[in-house]
Amino acid sequence: MFRRREAVPFAFVAEADRFRSNVTPPPRPRASRSQQVSRALVGLAVAAGFAGSLLFGLPALQPDQAPGHSQRSEASQGR
Repeated sequence: MFRRREAVPFAFVAEADRFRSNVTPPPRPRASRSQQVSRALVGLAVAAGFAGSLLFGLPALQPDQAPGHSQRSEASQGR
């Protein structure tokens, strides 16, 4: 493997993995009432879209249960 020929010249570079900052970032600004309402409406629209697709998609996935309808093809019927 590749080996360094010289030692690390600065001690803080070697200790950088355990360095912790004592400066806290500023707090995030709170969302306004209109932002909260718009996020809620977008969430409701997405949930309604999923529910609607499930509501309209499930009948298409059901096998046809019409009375008098047989699943036999013409090839399986004797001619």
